[in-house]
Order: sequence, then C-alpha cells, then structure tokens
Amino acid sequence: MRRPRRLLGVVVCAGVLLSGCSTPVEAGEEPAALSATTSPRTPPSAAPSTSTSRSPTEPARRPAAEGRLAQVETIGGHISPKSVTATGTGLVFAQNMMYTHTVTVYDRDFDLVATIPDEVTPAQFGVDLPGSYRGAPVEAAATPDGRYVYVSNYSMYGPGFTEGTDTCSPRSGYRDSFVYRIDTRSLEIDQMIEVGAVPKYLAVTPDGKKLLVTNWCSYDLSVVDVATAAEVRRIPMGRYPRGIAVHPDSSTAWVAVMGDTRLVEVDLRTWAVRDVDGVGGGPRHLQISPDGGSLYVTLNRDGVVAKVDAATGETVATARTGQAPRSAVLSGDGTALYVVNYESDTIAKVATADMRVIQTVNVGHHPIGITWDDETRHLWVASYSGTIAVFQDGRP
Repeated sequence: MRRPRRLLGVVVCAGVLLSGCSTPVEAGEEPAALSATTSPRTPPSAAPSTSTSRSPTEPARRPAAEGRLAQVETIGGHISPKSVTATGTGLVFAQNMMYTHTVTVYDRDFDLVATIPDEVTPAQFGVDLPGSYRGAPVEAAATPDGRYVYVSNYSMYGPGFTEGTDTCSPRSGYRDSFVYRIDTRSLEIDQMIEVGAVPKYLAVTPDGKKLLVTNWCSYDLSVVDVATAAEVRRIPMGRYPRGIAVHPDSSTAWVAVMGDTRLVEVDLRTWAVRDVDGVGGGPRHLQISPDGGSLYVTLNRDGVVAKVDAATGETVATARTGQAPRSAVLSGDGTALYVVNYESDTIAKVATADMRVIQTVNVGHHPIGITWDDETRHLWVASYSGTIAVFQDGRP
C-alpha cells in the first residue's frame, strides 16, 4: 500500500495558482505573470539509476494501447507547472515558469527531491552579463542517457531584459534568451546557452549531438552543438515556431509553425529545409513514431490531432480528442498517444493504429504538459491550476 501523501498548501483563484487571478491563455501561449517566491530543497546525494532493462524471465508487456489509465497520485505544493519531462532514469522535471521561478524534480515514488531556483549569475557560466538574473522555465528535454536536462527560459529578468510576450515578431526588439543545462546528479544548473528570443520548445537529437530550440519571437530554430555548448546555426521558420520532432536516426527534424498550417522539415546534415503544407491550423506539438514513419501533430486552432506520413507529408488520419489539444506524448512502444485538452480539462488516449480515441479521463484545470515514463508506465500530466496528476497505464 502506498503511504498517504500530504499536499502542501495551494491557493487557487478561478483555477489559477497563487496571488493572481487571471486565466492562462494561448494564442500565443503563456498568461500574464503572477508574483511568487520559493526556496530550494537539498538535492539527493546519489545519481538516479540508469538501469531500465527488464529480466528475460518477466512476461512480455501488453501493448500500451490495450491498457487503461488509472490515476495513482496527485502532486501539489508551491508549483505552477507548464511542462513535465521524464528523464527515463527515474526523475521527472516540472518547469514552473515565472510564477514560481523554479524547476521541481520528482522521483518514481512521487517525492519531491529538489527545487531548483532559476536565478543565475551569468559571469559564472562565461556569459558577459553583470549581476544576477532570473529566468522563466517553460519546457525541458533530457539527453538520451538522462545525464542532463536542458530547460528553455521564456523570459529573463534582470538589467536590459523585458518580459517575453505571446504576440511578437523579430521586429519587437526582444533580446535573446537562454537555455539552462541541469546536471541530473547534482541537480544544479551547470551551463547557460544563448539562443533566440523567447525560446519555447527544445529537443535533443537521439544521437545526443545537437540541441534544437524553437524561438517564438525571433521566428527561428537555434541549433546548439552539445559538445561545445554553443549555438552554431539559426534557421528561419516563420511565425511562432513551437513543437519539434526528430527522426530516430537523427537525420531530420520537423518543426511545428503554430502561426500557420504547416511544418518545416530540416535536414540536419545539409541544413536544407522544406515546407510540409496543409497539416491544419495552429500546429503546436509533435511526436514521432519509434520507427520514424509517422508524425503526430496537435492542431490547436482546429481542435484535432493529425497523423502525418513523415516521408510524404500526407495527413493519413485525424482524431478529435477534446477542446484545444495542446501537448501530447507517445507510449514507449508507440501504440498509444496521450493528448491533453486544455479547455476540456481532459486527457485523451488514442490508438495510433487507427487514431481512435479509446479513453478520455478528467484531470486538473487547464492541463498543459505531459510526459511518459516507460519503465513504470506512468503518465505525468501538469495542469496550470497547480497540480501534477500521475496515471498508471497497464502493467509496468
């Protein structure tokens, strides 16, 4: 039996955490900032286990599409999670934006193991900025081995910076922002990497060599060399680039251009780009099948999720999952796609074979982030109302 959990106090006003009472919107993305403070927790002394192998004597897993979601935990506290990211090595990172200026880290027992403040002194990381600055952690991506986690900062707070907004362009005058790298052993920030203006989504290529970052207000994609921790290329994308998917062989990336009806395909060897037109209105989040053959695209404007042939760009099927589908994640075996529906306060589970919705589950107000831990078959869902719900899907 799991031990009882005591949730820390949360003040919710019209579904919004802490002292402000404005409702998050996305036409764009983020709501106006709320005032909050936090204090760090002591990180664990030992690194998380990297073992995810299963004994050959264990029974074979059933496909995820055959399971049923059941909620096993609700995590609260002084959080305002925009996204959640599983490392695959036993940790889950929640990015709490400017509302609490933290990244909170949890283990597979759902315990809080660290609260990482977003305040940095750039000079300590070789960045020529005086004094201290705060960020606004929005999304995260783990390296393939789970050793590091990269976190994008929607805004920086300090001399010379202005807060990012959701309606902007390269002419808006926003300064470039930064990505932090967090060491998953020390659970401390150990790098700052300059990227474009108002970075949103990021992805590490499966070979671990490149970090890709979409920059919302400079309308481009930053390519970072992981070995040197430096941006090596910026590629124009169009209005409001957001989601990224990378082919399993690290040869190709796709970027969702949320201000349009297309994706941009990027050859990561030659840097050639081509448009994948007509996928639907407001493409926001991307996932790619384990074999690299299919892309799954949430269409925020159209209210559907599309399955796209990665080779041809043809939409082969769609699913209507709920109002305002935002983020999505695939099960490890690729048989199930889980979608958060922001205005429906639900998660939809979709069978990828035929894009049929096979289960819909209620969750906290304004679900926005989602991640999958394949070892435990736990689905973590972040809601703007200040909670993280954890679901079990079938036998781990």
